[in-house]
Amino acid sequence: MASTLTLKSGTSWDDAWQRCLAVAPEAFRDDRVLNLWGAAWQADGRALPATSPVDGSPIAGPPRLDSATAGQAVRASLDQHRAWRHIAPAERRARVAATLDALTQHRELLALLLVWEIGKPWRLAQADVDRAIDGVRWYVDGIEPMLEGRAPLDGPVSNIASWNYPMSVLVHAMLVQALAGNAVIAKTPTDGGVSCLTLACALAAREGIPVTLVSGSGGELSEALVRAPEIGCVSFVGGRDTGAAVATAVADLGKRHILEQEGLNTWGIWNYSDWDKLSAVIPKLFDYGKQRCTAYPRFVVQRSLFDEFLAAYLPAARTIRIGHPLAVEQPDDPFPELDFGPLINATKTKELTDQVTEAIDRGAVPLHRGSLADGRFLPGQDTSAYFPPVTLLGPPPSSPLHHAEPFGPVDTIVLVDTEAELLAAMNASNGALVATLSTDDPATYERLAPQIRAFKVGQSKPRSRGDREELFGGFGASWRGAFVGGELLVRAVTQGPAEERLPGNFPDYHLMP
Repeated sequence: MASTLTLKSGTSWDDAWQRCLAVAPEAFRDDRVLNLWGAAWQADGRALPATSPVDGSPIAGPPRLDSATAGQAVRASLDQHRAWRHIAPAERRARVAATLDALTQHRELLALLLVWEIGKPWRLAQADVDRAIDGVRWYVDGIEPMLEGRAPLDGPVSNIASWNYPMSVLVHAMLVQALAGNAVIAKTPTDGGVSCLTLACALAAREGIPVTLVSGSGGELSEALVRAPEIGCVSFVGGRDTGAAVATAVADLGKRHILEQEGLNTWGIWNYSDWDKLSAVIPKLFDYGKQRCTAYPRFVVQRSLFDEFLAAYLPAARTIRIGHPLAVEQPDDPFPELDFGPLINATKTKELTDQVTEAIDRGAVPLHRGSLADGRFLPGQDTSAYFPPVTLLGPPPSSPLHHAEPFGPVDTIVLVDTEAELLAAMNASNGALVATLSTDDPATYERLAPQIRAFKVGQSKPRSRGDREELFGGFGASWRGAFVGGELLVRAVTQGPAEERLPGNFPDYHLMP
C-alpha cells in the first residue's frame, strides 16, 4: 500500500512569503507585492487574486497598473536611463556582480517561489535560477570587448516575457541590458512569476540597478511599454498572436526590437537505427511538461521505421513522473524527482484536453495516454492544473495540434514516405527555433539539415536556447528583430556604427550571424 504523502518541511507558500517579507520588506506587504518604478516601490495598481497551479491555493497576484501610470513609469525610467548610461562600465559591472551575489544568497527562496508560482519541479526551478546567475556572470567577466565602439541606446529596454522562465530568460536579459548601459523595464507575466521577479528586482534595485517592474494587462500597457517614444528597444518572448501585434507596432515605429515567438519544433527520423539513444532522451524531452520554447512536441517518422520507433518511444514515455513538486513521504525527505508538475493553470489543462479530444474525434490515433492516478499528490489536493502525457498519431490538418506548438505534454507523430514529405512536415509552422534530425548517414544529415527552417538543428540530439556565447534566434514567423546570445545580445541593446545592420530577421532584411 502506498504511503500518504505530505508537504516537505519549510516549503509551504506561507513559509516562502514570510521569507520574502524578511528579505525584502520594501517590496512586499502582508497581502501583496508592490510595483517598482521611479526608483521606488509603489503601493499602486489593483492587486488581482491568484492561485498556485500546484494545488489551487491562493498566492500573491499581480498589482495591475492602468495605462496612465504605466506611462509615468516609462518616463521615470527614461530619467534613470539618462543617468545610468554615463556610469562607467567598471561601476556597472560591480553593481551587477553584487546583484548576482545577492541572487546567489537567496537562490533557494527564488526557486521555491518558482515552484509555487509556475509549478516547476525543484530541480528545474533551481536550474532556472542558476542559469540566470551563471549566464550573467559570463557577461560580467567578458563584456568590455563587446562594448568597444558601442554606446547605450537612447532609451530604456522594455521587456515583455512569458511566465515559463522568469529568471534564466527575463532576469538574465534585464541584467545584461543594464550591464550594457541601459535602464530596464519589465512587465510581470500575467500567468505567474510576480513574486519571484519582485524579489529578484528588489535585490537588483538595492545595488543601484535602474530597474522598473510593473504589472498589468498587455492591452492596457502596450501603449506605454511598446509604443512610447521613450522606449529604446522592445524585447518580447511569447506566442505568435501577441508577438504579431508587437511586431506590427515596432515596425511602424522603426523601433529596435527582439521578438522571440513560438514555432513547432520537430524531430525527424529518417534511415535511423540507434533506438537506445533515442529512448534515453525521450523522458528529458518532457521536462517541465514541454512548457518551453525549445520543446519538441512533433516527431516526423519514416513510415517503414514506425514499428521500431514505437518500440523505443512508448516504454520511455511510460516512465514520465508527474505530481506535486513538494510532496514527500516524510517531511524531511529530499525533494521528489519529477519530470514535471502542473501546467501553468487549469485553463490550459482544459484547452489541451479539448484539443486532444477534438483531434481524436477527427481521426488522430491515441498511442499513449498517461493517468493522474500514477502521479504523486497530497491527499485531497486540487489537481485541475495537471495533465498527464498524451501521444497522438496523425493529428488532422484542422486541429491546432497539427500546425501549432501545444505548450504542454502532448506529442504528435506524423508519418512520411519521402524526403520531400519529411522536410514539408518538419517545416509545418513556417519557422521554428530548434529542430533535430536523426539519421545514421552523416551525408544525409548534411544534405537535409540546411533545408529545415529552424535556427538550430541538432544531429540526433536535442538543441536548446543555449547559454553564454551560444547564439539564439529563429526562422520564419518564430522570430522578429535582432538575434541574441553571446555578443549578439549586447549588440542588440547598444548602438554601433551608423550604418550597422544587426544579425536578425527584420521587416526589410534577414541577416544570419
